[in-house]
Amino acid sequence: QVQLVESGGGLVQAGGSLRLSCAASGGTFSSYVMGWFRQAPGKEREFVAAIGFIGFSTSYTDSVKGRFTINRDNAKNTVYLQMNSLKPEDTAVYYCAATRGLAVKIPSRYEYWGQGTQVTVSS
Repeated sequence: QVQLVESGGGLVQAGGSLRLSCAASGGTFSSYVMGWFRQAPGKEREFVAAIGFIGFSTSYTDSVKGRFTINRDNAKNTVYLQMNSLKPEDTAVYYCAATRGLAVKIPSRYEYWGQGTQVTVSS
C-alpha cells in the first residue's frame, strides 16, 4: 500500500510560480511511474504530467509544455511539479498518483492517489 501526500499549493498571481511536492511512503517508490493530474470545479480530472521510474522519461499535456516541469528524487521518495508562468486556467486541485503501468495519461490506470492540493491563480 502506497501513501501519497501532496504539498505546495496556494494562491498565486498570474505569471507566478509554485512548486508542488508529493511524498510517498509504504512502497518501493522507484517501482512506480508517477503522475500529476488536476481537476477544476465542474470538470473531469485531467492528466498534467508523468515521469518514468528513474526520471529519464517524461510526458506533459500540451497546455503546460514549456511551463511545467516534473521531476523525481527516488532517494527522497518524492516527485515534484515545478509550475511557472501560471495562468488562471491552471486553477484546480492537483493530485499526484502512482502506477506500475505505462498508460500514464489515463487516471483509471493509477493505483494510488494523494488527497490533492489546491492551486489558485488570480488574474
